[in-house]
Amino acid sequence: MTDPQTETPQTAIALTEKAAGKIGELLGSQEDAEGQALRVAVRGGGCSGFQYALAFDRVKDDDHVFEVDGVSVIVDKVSMQFVFGSEVDYVEGLQGAGFQVNNPNVVAACGCGSSFQVKEDTAETAAV
Repeated sequence: MTDPQTETPQTAIALTEKAAGKIGELLGSQEDAEGQALRVAVRGGGCSGFQYALAFDRVKDDDHVFEVDGVSVIVDKVSMQFVFGSEVDYVEGLQGAGFQVNNPNVVAACGCGSSFQVKEDTAETAAV
């Protein structure tokens, strides 16, 4: 059976125009930005089970790579099942500025908003 997430990785993550602009700005200010892209990953941790890890990185062999508004985005195979369909935004508010992931797979989040839980069937698939 083919996995629809690997057939259309360009639909896995959306970037708002503001996020794409900020990523381009940040990459443009780095000396070693050549060949780097935004990595969107999910790691275990936090009080709700999972946390997002956003960083600039280079592509690894088993990554999904795609372009969103002129910005390269990387998602590893394990993280793809947790972030598929998500949107990355850049928000500025009273508590500071930063990237925010709007993920339709999240069913619960901690009070501080730094960790989340996903639907049980997704988590069981990841454990396999």
